[in-house]
Parts: sequence; structure tokens; C-alpha cells
Amino acid sequence: MKIRETQSLELFPELGLVKKGKSKGKTAENLQRLDLHGKLKKKILPLCRLKYGEIWEDPIKGHKVGVLDATKIEDVRKIMRSEKTKLIINDPPYNVAVGNASTDNLFKISLQDYLDFSKKWIKNAIKVMDKDAHLCIWIGADYKDNFQPLPDFMIMMRELEELKPKNFITLRNQRGYGTQKNWMWVRQELLHYVKGNPKFRVVYTDIPKILRGYYKVVNGRLTENLERSKSNTIRPGNVWVDIQQVFYRLEENVPGCYAQKPLKAIEEVNYVH
Repeated sequence: MKIRETQSLELFPELGLVKKGKSKGKTAENLQRLDLHGKLKKKILPLCRLKYGEIWEDPIKGHKVGVLDATKIEDVRKIMRSEKTKLIINDPPYNVAVGNASTDNLFKISLQDYLDFSKKWIKNAIKVMDKDAHLCIWIGADYKDNFQPLPDFMIMMRELEELKPKNFITLRNQRGYGTQKNWMWVRQELLHYVKGNPKFRVVYTDIPKILRGYYKVVNGRLTENLERSKSNTIRPGNVWVDIQQVFYRLEENVPGCYAQKPLKAIEEVNYVH
């Protein structure tokens, strides 16, 4: 049964979250930020399946979901057990106040505190990585605060000798944010590091190759680039323009999750290892 957009909110009519006869616009999220609406959070929290320290494991595929603290090595080992991983994709807090509102969940702390927090969870991540593994980290840059934490985070990563930079990827959003007084902010940054010398598989996009004319002599014969190619579509560079950002029309969209990453982006990162 398909659930209507406002059906979940009608579970709590006394909160007045759905205004009769008033439209917020076709592109507005019906469910607002839980960290800004304490009454709604108190209603929904008892419905959550997991509490801190608990782990759910899929009995069919073995996937695990845990409510844990990545800065505590005992929590990391609790979900990893004795296993090592060849890929970690992490989407930590950006230390950017979303919508100019800082709360316990979407917080902004001092830059040094943020770097200390980051170093803790990254060191724990290194401990559970295989000898040859990938580490991918989504990170933000607040142009209103000297682009922190992105440049400071990258400099901090130099201290971790086990990791070496692989690439610096930008996911280009189709819809950005901004004002008439500045360029639209349409980018999300993904830092790619490696431990050891992990395998890297080439990924191709869905974008067909249209440029011709790059000629080269191969085995005595003049060939052009499409003849020499291994695919009829192009390889992605480190600026991804072919992935749709998550917004209200996508099935994977979670209302109120303002930094949600596209599943296709995660799949591309997962494919390379």
C-alpha cells in the first residue's frame, strides 16, 4: 500500500504539523527537522527500533545497522567483531549549521574540537581496515566561515601516515542554494584515501561518448579515440555530473535528511574496490 506524503504526520494531529488549506509548495518537505521540533521527536523516538549500543543484523544478507559511537573503539569492534574491511564510506557531521540552526544533532562546534573528533573516528577506522583498503569521506565547506572544515580536515589527514590521498571528488548537484549576490553552491565533496595498495576497478558512466578526432597510430594504423575505447560511454572524472542529487521526488529520499547522498554515488564508490 502506498503511503500518502502527509499520512505519517497525521499520526500526530495534535501537533498541528499539517496545515489544512495551506500549501508549502511542491518542492517543500512535509516532515520538518526533528532536531528543531522537540514535540515531534518525543512522539517518534519510542517508535525507533534501536537504542544506543544495539545492533540489528539482517538474517538474509548479513547487513548490520548499529547505533554506536565511532569515536569509541569498543563500539567499532562491537559491530566489526574480528573482521577487517576493504572499504569504508563515511558521512560524518560537516560542522556546518543547516539552515543557520545549530542543534544537538546538526551541530557546529569549534574547529579544533571538530578536528579532534574527526581524528578519533578515523584512527578507529584505520584499525578495522584491511591492509589494502579504501576510505571515502563526505565533507563540507562553509564559505561563511573560511571554508572550514574542508581545508583543515585535509591538512589534519596528513598526520595519519597509514593513509594516502587517492582523489578529491566533487559531486555536482543539479539544484544548489544561494542568493542573487553569490554563485550557486552546487557541490558536495568526497575525499578518497587508501591504505596500502588496494585494487581499483574502472567505472564507466551512462554518458555516451560524442567527441571524435583524437587520432593516434596503433600498430601502424591511424585510429581515432572511439576505436581505441573500451566502452561506448565515458569514464567519470573527479567531478561527477551524471548523478541526480537526492530530492523529494526520489524514492530513496528521507524527509529532513538534508545531506543525504545518492545511492548511485555510493554504488560507484563501492564498485571500484
